[in-house]
Amino acid sequence: MTVWTPLDDGFADLSSHDSFAQGVPHNTFARLRREDPLHWTEYAGGTNFWSVTRYDDITKMNKNTEVFSSARGIRMEDQTYEEYLARRTFQETDPPEHSQVRMKLLKAFSKTTMAQYEHDIRELCAEILDAALAKGQFDATKEIARQLPMRMLGRVVGLPDEDLPWLVEKGDALIANTDPDFTSHVLDKMETDDFRMMPFNSPAGAELYAYAKALMEAKARAGDTAGVLNMILQPARDGSSITETEFRNFFCLLVAAGNDTTRYSIAAGIQAMCHQPELLEQMQQGGAVWETAADEIIRWATPAIYFRRTATRDVEMHGKTIRAGDKVLYWFASANRDDGYFVDPFRVDLMRQPNRHLSFGQFGPHVCLGMWLARLEVTVLFQELAKRIQHIEAAGPHRFLRSNFVGGIKELPVRVKAA
Repeated sequence: MTVWTPLDDGFADLSSHDSFAQGVPHNTFARLRREDPLHWTEYAGGTNFWSVTRYDDITKMNKNTEVFSSARGIRMEDQTYEEYLARRTFQETDPPEHSQVRMKLLKAFSKTTMAQYEHDIRELCAEILDAALAKGQFDATKEIARQLPMRMLGRVVGLPDEDLPWLVEKGDALIANTDPDFTSHVLDKMETDDFRMMPFNSPAGAELYAYAKALMEAKARAGDTAGVLNMILQPARDGSSITETEFRNFFCLLVAAGNDTTRYSIAAGIQAMCHQPELLEQMQQGGAVWETAADEIIRWATPAIYFRRTATRDVEMHGKTIRAGDKVLYWFASANRDDGYFVDPFRVDLMRQPNRHLSFGQFGPHVCLGMWLARLEVTVLFQELAKRIQHIEAAGPHRFLRSNFVGGIKELPVRVKAA
């Protein structure tokens, strides 16, 4: 059965969030991969950009940070240099600066450290699933996919449980700032210059910053020096410390990215189960499937649809010239469906090997810091779900985010039969 069929006519405007409101326009990406893999894309909201759509091109370019820089922003929207400095996180830097910040955090997010949370994750999954499945019919994004990453973030970062719903609401307003279901300040629908120095040009950034500042002051008074937030505050080897602005932006990134990417991977996996019944059977059989299932679900989801780079010098590619200063977008959603690399890419194959997907931005220094936590959360969630159900099916149409940056199913009605 088909999990989901792209609805676009093959000529979607990639710069428009509306083009993604019915899901990623994969017919357009397929045409571009065939006909124009380095496509000059017009953008009514700012300066035009190059769209890179083939897997092999993106993997090569993503390694070359000297030519394709993150230090001018990672989204297609234009920024002044002043705005860039005010909003940037370590994602928007290049080595060696990027590497210096990552080194402070690698231990906190390592595979070994994350593995220590497996018991906590399994305990949370059991609680979340038992509550949701008892309803029989429910919105799986809201009742399952949204719950686990939100509550795990609290444990990893050290945040009070009672604050988590508010934090996730603000994180949604940041990263889904083009969808009116998540914010009253829709990025491309209204004037937001009042917040142009805030992360994602959103008033939620100011609220999260005030929260983070108060939280760290409270931790300092209590002598609490554990956790990820304190790690990022420690001086580097050269004696330099993170600035107040950098800390604010890192906290906003942690709240937004730490929730949305895993949430939408879980939702996409549940959607696939509704349309490919063999997936549940494979999960229930267990064994080797759990070594590969999480990566396939995350490939299928591709929550980060693209990341932008900026060319630092002229480059010849596919018979065209990328000029110094040009914006270049790596469309990970296209690369993860590239049939020149993936066999039958529109089918979820839980045993897919190899599966060098690009959902974590691999093959470069900007690989996702939280990938080990995301893999573990996805694996454990589906292990626990498979134990508890005999059948799952769609109970109505699903709805996608209105965003060409974050890909996700924001509403997923399902009906289940408990085991």
